[in-house]
Amino acid sequence: VGTITEIYDYLRLLFARIGIPHCPECGNPVSRQSVTQIADQILKQPVNSEIGILGPLVRHRKGEHRGVLEEVERGGFVRVRIDGIVCRLEEALQLELDRQKYHSIEVVVDRLVIEKELDRPRLVDSLETALRLGKGLVMVQIQDPKKKKPEVLIFSERFACEDCGVNLPEIEPRIFSFNSPFGACTSCQGLGEKLEVSPELVIPNPSLSVAEGAIFPWARASHKVGRQGFFWWKLEELSKVAGFSLQKPFKVLSKKTQQLILNGDGDFEGVIPWLERRYHETDSEHAREEIEQYMIERVCEKCEGKRLKPEVLSVTIAGSSINDIVTMPVENSRDFFKSLKNILKEGEKKIALPIGKEIESRLQFLMDVGLDYLTLSRKAGTLSGGEEQRIRLATQIGSKLTGVLYILDEPSIGLHSRDQDRLITTLKQLRDLGNSVVVVEHDPATIMSADWIIDVGPGAGKHGGEIIFKGTPKQILKSSTLTGQYLSGKKKIDIKQRAQGNGKYLVVKGAKEHNLKDIDVKIPLGKFVCITGVSGSGKSSFVNDILARSLLRKFYRAKDEPGEHKEITGTEHLNKVVLVDQSPIGRTPRSNPATYTTAFSVI
Repeated sequence: VGTITEIYDYLRLLFARIGIPHCPECGNPVSRQSVTQIADQILKQPVNSEIGILGPLVRHRKGEHRGVLEEVERGGFVRVRIDGIVCRLEEALQLELDRQKYHSIEVVVDRLVIEKELDRPRLVDSLETALRLGKGLVMVQIQDPKKKKPEVLIFSERFACEDCGVNLPEIEPRIFSFNSPFGACTSCQGLGEKLEVSPELVIPNPSLSVAEGAIFPWARASHKVGRQGFFWWKLEELSKVAGFSLQKPFKVLSKKTQQLILNGDGDFEGVIPWLERRYHETDSEHAREEIEQYMIERVCEKCEGKRLKPEVLSVTIAGSSINDIVTMPVENSRDFFKSLKNILKEGEKKIALPIGKEIESRLQFLMDVGLDYLTLSRKAGTLSGGEEQRIRLATQIGSKLTGVLYILDEPSIGLHSRDQDRLITTLKQLRDLGNSVVVVEHDPATIMSADWIIDVGPGAGKHGGEIIFKGTPKQILKSSTLTGQYLSGKKKIDIKQRAQGNGKYLVVKGAKEHNLKDIDVKIPLGKFVCITGVSGSGKSSFVNDILARSLLRKFYRAKDEPGEHKEITGTEHLNKVVLVDQSPIGRTPRSNPATYTTAFSVI
């Protein structure tokens, strides 16, 4: 929601300009580092480590960067590091860098070995040169003789914690973006979620023994697996070493043995590490799809779903990080920015108030279209069709364009009557700015609020396609069209006798997903049950995230993780579950209603 409405872009700018950096480990405010402090930290590295002092010139930017390399040559340097590879400058000048790809270039200022007789003045002099070239940044590549891969440390003249030795990057808008490698969590690449192999999907039936095929992916792998197969041989070897039986049900094996089979040890690669390694190494789309059957999306354990690096999350304004602000409901975020002017210092106010004004006005537009319950961190894919349209509306009002024709297709979908007035007011605001608004709508309140109505009919399909009425809301009430008769109350929908049900219930206990307050819900079976409430009250969280996902997982081994709840009872009264939502049904251009309903097979 934050990125669609452009609020997040303003937030990034605000945090880059007045945010106060803190150490992600101890929480203390962070200050700039001197050359002496940087040299002291380098000298703490293991003895005999080879170090390279690098001055960063280009950090993850597109282009050929030929001019940069020529400038380095004029400076009298011999070596550069391009995209992690050190080479001589004359070789680098012969390279043709792809201008459409991101590149990083550092000058190798000096190369030293950590030892007692190390020339400290030379180290300090090299660091000063590198800091001058890197505009306050220096990179130190350390090759410990005991390690295979070199380690790269980034030091800044600007921000570092003296107690913990943690260095923070230069504070700029891009480090607050989860789409940029400078800000995105390194574990989940800024997604907030990771695909992980689930033990429950690997061993769906723990009553089976390993010999009977308890390990589902190994028992039915695409390449033939028999008693003589590779996996069987590996498990037989393991059972002899660890002393367990392959004939016993998996659930009766000790927890230690179960963990050994699933996660492995130094000698035996467990089922889960094997599947994860295959998933990341394979080039076959088919193999990847096969392994995905045993994977589920889980919240990233490193960033806890916040999508950013810890050092970015430790930058605060008035004690709140950028994540704290985007996880507040829109209404609370607006109150936070209103209160900012009373908290900030005079110098900060000059920078913050113009940006804060833009953020505040956009938050107000979201409230005007009935979306005050949403958070800015809410993913666009989880919004209903009506919510998505209303967010776009709020963005359009914020742009203050005139002379535009806005076409809306049923924006009231999923909107409670209470919020309908807000939507109509917003549409009228768009009109009053000097725009035209055309809405396809069935909602009586929207129809009666229109300046002009065009009614198409009289029936559906070949019986439609004609304009049967055009005029004002007062005129349509007197017309003989179906729309007019229902609006005026001449025609009504008669409710017939209600069903008694079968006396059985489906009970959801302890529902806590999103804003649900640990509720228990009892749903009578054999009846037509309607779940209603104002927009954002938790209907979709309950029905889609908890009920549908739990039942789809139970009956069809679906991968989606159900929303937070304690348990669901009464599922024994059901034998199937069908989810009918607004997503398109066709996967192929050859599909049509006759093939989808299987009527064409009979024909």
